[in-house]
Amino acid sequence: MDTKPYWSDSDELPKFHALTQSLDVDVVVVGAGIMGVTAAYLAKQAGKRVALIDRGRIASGDTSHTTAHLTPVTDSRLYELKQDFNRDVARAVWEAGEAAIDQIVSLIRREKIDCEFQWLPGYLHAPLRELDSKKISELEKEAQTAADLEIRHEFLPEIPYLKVPGIRFPHQALFHPLKYLSALVAKIPGDGSYVFENTAADEIENEPLAVKSGRHRIRSNYLILASHDPIQGLTGTVSAMLFQSKLALYSSYAIGAKIPSKTMPTALFWDNADPYDYVRVTPYSDYDYVIYGGEDHKTGQIEDTEEPYRRLEQRLRAILPQAQIDHRWSGQVIETNDGLPYIGETAEKQFAGTGFAGNGMTFGTLAAMMAVDALQGLKNPWTDLFDMHRKKLLGGTWSYLAENKDYPYYLVRNFLAKADGESVDEVKKGEGKILKLNGQRVAASRDGNGKLSLCSAICTHMRCVVDWNNAEKTWDCPCHGSRFKPNGEVISGPAEEPLAPVKA
Repeated sequence: MDTKPYWSDSDELPKFHALTQSLDVDVVVVGAGIMGVTAAYLAKQAGKRVALIDRGRIASGDTSHTTAHLTPVTDSRLYELKQDFNRDVARAVWEAGEAAIDQIVSLIRREKIDCEFQWLPGYLHAPLRELDSKKISELEKEAQTAADLEIRHEFLPEIPYLKVPGIRFPHQALFHPLKYLSALVAKIPGDGSYVFENTAADEIENEPLAVKSGRHRIRSNYLILASHDPIQGLTGTVSAMLFQSKLALYSSYAIGAKIPSKTMPTALFWDNADPYDYVRVTPYSDYDYVIYGGEDHKTGQIEDTEEPYRRLEQRLRAILPQAQIDHRWSGQVIETNDGLPYIGETAEKQFAGTGFAGNGMTFGTLAAMMAVDALQGLKNPWTDLFDMHRKKLLGGTWSYLAENKDYPYYLVRNFLAKADGESVDEVKKGEGKILKLNGQRVAASRDGNGKLSLCSAICTHMRCVVDWNNAEKTWDCPCHGSRFKPNGEVISGPAEEPLAPVKA
């Protein structure tokens, strides 16, 4: 089974050509995932001339690799937010998620978008794998905090179907993210606005502000960086590197399966293990579709990337033996040093958002709303809360260091480690190896037809040696999570440059 997401197989996105001439607009949006498409749409509605660009296809990155939960329930528990910040902050984070969902609903109604949206309950519950008193106590503390924050909820000794203690949160939602974005992106071109695919932001120029792509420039008054891990842009190199040290990139896995109708409640589920498992169930006319995810780990830091799928399948079949698995895929989530996303201006006239953790659909939408407010000079209630330059490390200096302590280890480990071989003949079909060729570390791989690809094994971000991801057929960096295609092209940052080509 390949690793194409269910969403990509069940919707066809509109196509746009690459940039072929220099242009002048009011705002350039770099990255056409949920944040970028939403920001470009909202800016166009605000009367701005917009250019939305993406180095690949629209929504082909982590937005299409989501499990598409729409919820204000964050990876950081409410009681943790209250403890680390205060009561007002915990409530503000919840309200930010609710505002993002309301924005999505508003756009669905305005544009009459058929994207399978529906309201349903969400259940935060004790793990099925390891039911212990500590996890139940944490759920009780979460329920008490929800009550203190006046958040609608209900603590249940047994949630439906799974029969373990949990908290029911009403008024959660799900949708088909690509059907939603297909409709929005189609509304952007025209009246001086544009959408360009296969158009990379090769360079950001200042005075005048412009995005250079190939031989052409898009000049503008404002820049929104909406890529998964924002590019440096106008931010200074040292500041950009320090900011990256506040982020930790994790791979997360999902499998999709058909089950008989009404086998399991139509709802969202998350357990409170670490890492946690999550489930969503969507009803269709002849069957229900379940997406089961989890097995998070720091990107590039496990050898067998097939094993997470095997463990997920085993756990899914334990609760749904009749599941007919037909899709599997992985995505990437970015955690921050204090549990909250970073959303705001990284430099004058440059806005970015990242660190959405397991809430990319809601926080990506919120980041778009905040970006367009900043573009128009409007005050936004969450500006200070998610500020890019906030100083306080909630959870203390220890947690900040803990997320980055293994970087020097992986850097040294990779440079001291032996190569997998010294000849391209050792690389089999569908396989990737780090070879030592003429004194150089080379990332060598062959596709299913035996075609050989060679590129430098040195990540262009901070010089770590990449590892082969045998499930996704990608090169992944174990230091900060950059991912590359077999030929070295960037899939996701923080790396901005491809792996250097190597001649056979």
